[in-house]
Amino acid sequence: MSTTAVTEEARLADYPDVAMSIGGEWVQGAAGRGDDVVNPATGQVLGRVPFAEPDDVDRAIEAARGAFGVWRDAGPEARSAILLRASGLIHQRAADIGRVMTLEEGKPLPEATGEVHRAASLLAWDCEEGRRAYGRIIPSSANEVLSVRQVPVGPVGAFVPWNFPAGGPMRKIAAALSAGCSIVIKPSEEVPGTVYLLARAFEEAGLPPGVLNLVYGIPDEISRRVIASPAIRFVAFTGSVPVGKHIAGLAAASMKPSIMELGGHAPVIVCADTDPVAAARSAVRAKVVNAGQVCTSPSRFLVDRRILPAFTDAFVSAMQAISVGNGLDDGVQMGPMVSERRRAGVHRLVTDAVGRGARVMLGGEPSPGPGFFYPATVLTDVPPDAALLHEEPFGPVAPISGFGDIDEALDVANSLPYGLAAYGFTDSAATAERLIAGFEAGILSINHCGGSVPQAPSGGVKDSGYGREGGHEGLSGYLVTKRVSHKLAP
Repeated sequence: MSTTAVTEEARLADYPDVAMSIGGEWVQGAAGRGDDVVNPATGQVLGRVPFAEPDDVDRAIEAARGAFGVWRDAGPEARSAILLRASGLIHQRAADIGRVMTLEEGKPLPEATGEVHRAASLLAWDCEEGRRAYGRIIPSSANEVLSVRQVPVGPVGAFVPWNFPAGGPMRKIAAALSAGCSIVIKPSEEVPGTVYLLARAFEEAGLPPGVLNLVYGIPDEISRRVIASPAIRFVAFTGSVPVGKHIAGLAAASMKPSIMELGGHAPVIVCADTDPVAAARSAVRAKVVNAGQVCTSPSRFLVDRRILPAFTDAFVSAMQAISVGNGLDDGVQMGPMVSERRRAGVHRLVTDAVGRGARVMLGGEPSPGPGFFYPATVLTDVPPDAALLHEEPFGPVAPISGFGDIDEALDVANSLPYGLAAYGFTDSAATAERLIAGFEAGILSINHCGGSVPQAPSGGVKDSGYGREGGHEGLSGYLVTKRVSHKLAP
């Protein structure tokens, strides 16, 4: 654990007074309910998040309904000007917003600041893509104009988790607003400060009141009310598979289209023809991002037995070198888990695997002291029935096992109901194509473990969800394809 020269009082002073945004007004909730926001690196209370009551939620929905026509009819050029201003403001404030993110979520400050910049860049990319939501003219009879139009679907209900406090909400907000929709979004109550500051930037950029409505509260109370409302026309969700299935069911009951970006358990296949040391170092860099609290995090390492010892040694060495501590401290590469509940969940999986015969090569016990830290952990000889190989760990834990041939590796990789991300390392173009064809996942990376980018789609298959975010596909769910047949007067 690293030390810090910054006083805790100064850190707490950096945290904003969080409020909800409903119809252009900043409010605290009708009944005064709320909860503490806790710094996961210290366990200290940062501030308080207000909870919405049913009347607050209804007002947010009505505000989105009323603002939709104004925002839709403003047209893509006017919308783009406002969204680009918001993007610029977020870029300018990235250091301050990133600091708040580190305080409430724990990730290292450079990682947090980088996330804010990426969120601003995503907004800029999406708003320009909104200007290219082209329709088309279809050749028809002499007195008919047959066309296809892309029009905004309507007010959106969105729900996002805590692990990417800027990037998660921005994926929904940027796509909805760029398509011409209004939105009611419920971010996580554990990390409310970051999105609060993002919403402030939209307001200052000139976004009309009611286009972006921000509420917090009891998740099931809010999701049921938002999704059931006739005013809400599209549902966007990121989160766990069980909750995603629940949300998808609510949306289906109201005949609402939806996008579901759900959990994963990403396999990594490391072939014998690649450099095992380089592959291990690349995988470790991805494994410790956000302390492994990433739905696309590499989480099952399948290594050709011919290079298994070299890969394992290099992996353990690289994980051992990771500096763990408060994300505001210089040089820290991995921060804490977001909560004690999350840390306990990770340790349960490690304890279960060890109890079934797995070997601990590194870590394996919660770190002492304040905060919710869990060390970089490497396990080998994990038996197939261990929960760690079947449940998404969502933490800095890496189980490594060997395989004999590619078919065996792909069978293991595809054996789970998840299909979000997958990774492969090989120096053979033919083997790479075999992995690309064989992996059952919506996001594939070969010879690296890179993250999402605005210009390309991300999303899963199987239990990992449906629909795509990013790329020109990312706006499609927020648009309705309208066929128009216009008979001309004789």
